Amino acid sequence: MSELITLRAEDGHSFSAWSSAPLHECRGGVIVLHAVFGLTSHIGEVCDKWAAAGFKAIAPALFDRLGENVIHPYGRTGAEAGSGSYGRLTHEQILTDVRACQQALASFGPVAISGFCTGASWAWTAAANLQFSAQVAFYGSHIHERLGEQPLCPTQLHFGLLDHVVSRSEQERIAAAHPALEMHIYEGAGHAFMNPEQEFFDANSAALAWRNALAFVETSFGLPGVHLTHFRRLET
Repeated sequence: MSELITLRAEDGHSFSAWSSAPLHECRGGVIVLHAVFGLTSHIGEVCDKWAAAGFKAIAPALFDRLGENVIHPYGRTGAEAGSGSYGRLTHEQILTDVRACQQALASFGPVAISGFCTGASWAWTAAANLQFSAQVAFYGSHIHERLGEQPLCPTQLHFGLLDHVVSRSEQERIAAAHPALEMHIYEGAGHAFMNPEQEFFDANSAALAWRNALAFVETSFGLPGVHLTHFRRLET
């Protein structure tokens, strides 16, 4: 089960993070960046899923730079407040905290970067600036605004066809600008379809996206397993 730990960044900032470790042999590490709502229990559960699959997972509380335990409620008001919180963080602050997570995972093998919503957008930026072995980003809300950034590692993106934050045309723009990346579009899903704590949760799409993500990371890390993904395929 995930636990809260404290990490220290190179600029002296200390921050909380969910941390989950596999029970047996570790197959690598995964950094998980939270959505606009902050370091919610959902993010801790995501870390647990990675750990159950054999990966050491760490999810930093990026909003700790603004104050302790900054978590916004689900819904429009919370999303607007969370967007404001992310807007108060600088590019370098976020990458500095991500680097601290990288260092904490360095001894566990190859490391992937992942995230949800705005956290997925920052995973995209981190993957264009830092060295990772893989990136898996779920419904990144601002990736279509950062098409000039080029991920330095194998990248897999996940979107719902019915996403009200990132439209189908914006998803297509991402695919056109980065034809080498792997993108999955889930027909019955909207935004935040992976989060059972939110109204947009879609169990079938979430299960398929998780299977695709796990297989992608395994393949990118050179681990045994069957690669079940398909390039830019509309999935139901």
